[in-house]
Amino acid sequence: MNKTLAKILKIGVPLALGVFLIWYIYNKFTPLQLQELSGYVKNANYWIIAASVSLNLLSHLARAHRWSFMLEPLGYRPKLANNFMAVSVAYLMNIFIPKSGEVSRGIVLDKYEKIPFSAGFGTIISERIIDLFFLIGFILVALVLKFDILQGYIIETIPTSIVNTLLIGVIALIVFVGLFLKFSRSKTNSKVKTFLLGLKEGVLSIITMKKKGLFIVYSFGIWGLYLLSFFVATQALLETSDIGIGTVIIAFVVGSFTFAFTNSGFGTYPAAMAGVLVLFNVPFTVGTAFGWIIWSSGIASIIVIGVGSLLFLPVYNKNN
Repeated sequence: MNKTLAKILKIGVPLALGVFLIWYIYNKFTPLQLQELSGYVKNANYWIIAASVSLNLLSHLARAHRWSFMLEPLGYRPKLANNFMAVSVAYLMNIFIPKSGEVSRGIVLDKYEKIPFSAGFGTIISERIIDLFFLIGFILVALVLKFDILQGYIIETIPTSIVNTLLIGVIALIVFVGLFLKFSRSKTNSKVKTFLLGLKEGVLSIITMKKKGLFIVYSFGIWGLYLLSFFVATQALLETSDIGIGTVIIAFVVGSFTFAFTNSGFGTYPAAMAGVLVLFNVPFTVGTAFGWIIWSSGIASIIVIGVGSLLFLPVYNKNN
């Protein structure tokens, strides 16, 4: 019963958060602002949005190809089509059940390529670790490019005493975690150490990989396509077409984080876009419309390709 309740809460709480954010934001809009919002959505250039979505799909294909580089040292050479469809199904599953995509990818290859789930899942975790490093890299770039604006925003909106308290709290947390890992013998400590060991093994797997050069090139290519897709989407609205690259990177990073809070960013992505773009003199209604356009077009493509992959997988592999 407790496990069932935990699963329901895991899916329901993020979904409820997304619904609440949508309700909260739209209740703040005046009728005139809602009309403006509708106008931005209607007048967007959807050919440009289609190009943005295409770049995203190309990144999925690159991710599927990169996955082969990690499986090859284990003695497996899956078909690129199966890799791509497994990745597509993973994105589809994440819309409805957060964090389930990694598991579904392993299951698809286990079923259609006879690659043991444990082997496939291990490479997926290593891949996610590399993606985490790239995201951190983008965060650092964003901080460097727009440090003055972000610093000014923090100083204006958050009292200095709270900022200092947060800094002290972070330092204290780092010290506590270090002491905990060194001296504690609890199960939690064991799990944390296992996770950190996984991080280490994930990085080392890249070093020992035969095609590590190609893997690194593909990794930069995947994240470059993500950023390029986002930049192209900004050209779909006149009001966002002239924002600088620094703003683009910051908005891209903030948007990436929203996928961790609700089902694939439901509700949180448009709210985050509006909140971050308003710092750079983009009207809140424009940011909200922009967020919904990007999010809905991306989700629609994931559903179409994901469902198509689910249906086509048994047909493509019928001889197996």
